[in-house]
Amino acid sequence: MSDAFTDLFIRSLKPAGKEYTRREKGGFGVRVYPTGRKTFFYLYRVDGNRRLLNLGEYYDPKRRGETKGDRITLHEARDIYDSERVKVKDLKNGRATGQDPVILRKQQSEQRKIAWLERKRTPTVADFISKEYKEKHLKPKVKRWEEVARSLEYDVVPAWGKRKITDITRRDIIVLRDKIAERGAPVQANRVLAYVSGMFSFAVDQHAVEESPYSNIRRATKEKPKERELSEAEIKQLWLALDDPGLLMSKETRTALKLILLTAQRPGEVVGMHFDEIDGHWWTIPGARTKNEKIHRVYLSDTALALIAGLEREKGYIFPAGRGEGGCMTVNALSFALRRNIKGHSVKTDKVRRRKGEAYKRGPYKTDKPLPEDPNRIGVEIFGAHDLRRTATGLMAKEKIPFEIRERVLNHTMGKLDDTYNRYDYDAEKQMAMEALERKIISITSGKGAGKVASIATAKGAGKVAR
Repeated sequence: MSDAFTDLFIRSLKPAGKEYTRREKGGFGVRVYPTGRKTFFYLYRVDGNRRLLNLGEYYDPKRRGETKGDRITLHEARDIYDSERVKVKDLKNGRATGQDPVILRKQQSEQRKIAWLERKRTPTVADFISKEYKEKHLKPKVKRWEEVARSLEYDVVPAWGKRKITDITRRDIIVLRDKIAERGAPVQANRVLAYVSGMFSFAVDQHAVEESPYSNIRRATKEKPKERELSEAEIKQLWLALDDPGLLMSKETRTALKLILLTAQRPGEVVGMHFDEIDGHWWTIPGARTKNEKIHRVYLSDTALALIAGLEREKGYIFPAGRGEGGCMTVNALSFALRRNIKGHSVKTDKVRRRKGEAYKRGPYKTDKPLPEDPNRIGVEIFGAHDLRRTATGLMAKEKIPFEIRERVLNHTMGKLDDTYNRYDYDAEKQMAMEALERKIISITSGKGAGKVASIATAKGAGKVAR
């Protein structure tokens, strides 16, 4: 036993061939190693069992040329010792606050180890999106999952990809929203907010996070319902432009746009059309491809059949994907073609160049064709492919097609009771509506009443698609 320690005393302790200790009364001590390193400890007994608690390595403030780091001074060691001694005293006296410092240290060490392992197992945002969210939720449950995955990979992964999903905060989501909006894409910012909300809801279900950081985050902008509907003059101008060989647009894209107008169906359903779905004049869209997940039968007019036959394919997708890829054309391809010919954007910057097997590389797109002074090759204000569906609906209304029939053509859900008890297929009414729509479009584009004209479709080969 030694008297109360001083820095002078501890400094005087020299290393020996093996480690040794010196203690004060009460259990406070110092251990000296053969290397010269000195550490403080607290020696005590609980229930007759001896305990040894390391307090820390000694730091001599008067020794020059050394950094303190995690080491402690004699004064700091004594403070730690006094604090731990109180815990032992309370424990021995049976007080509820009493804790055994050695047992407590072991528990804390185990907890830190568990927390470290748990964090190590926690996926990064990029891994969670690619390995869990996309495979377990998007692909099996979301119809247009590619669009959601593309937005997450383009906007979310670059911002958060390397961070643990548990580290993302509400503030991070707000910053991301503002960043997307500031680049001139407030509507896309709204979409990303919705996709992030869905991702974190799934993460909660999978116990990847305890709770979602997405809570009451306002959208970047208030979106107005889309009201773009082409006038009859614009319909005529569009159809003439789609027949113009100088248009920067493939034959398949032109045909898809015409079919949307002729059938009033959703662009995604039209571009996904397969020859196996067509039997004579009827096109049956499987429930896996419809918005309401119900099988939908669409009557194809003579003009529509002629357009399909003009593509000179007898099997597979009627509108296959470009660039040698499998699958069908995408709705984005239609939007790209319209922007390219109406605004001229894609001729300069929007083109995505890619060879088979290569990753996507963004423009600039180079073309040998000179840029037109007026980039609008179609001659109407910008519109989207879905606006053609809205336009076709308006034309049916003008032709006095009843609302209920229009809704059946559009494949809108009519209500739970109607779905349960009304099993009528409305095929005759759908045929009537499609033929009326065909006559109206012929009248508009030809200016000759309801007679069919060559600019609408070439009848040659129309029977090729019949089954």
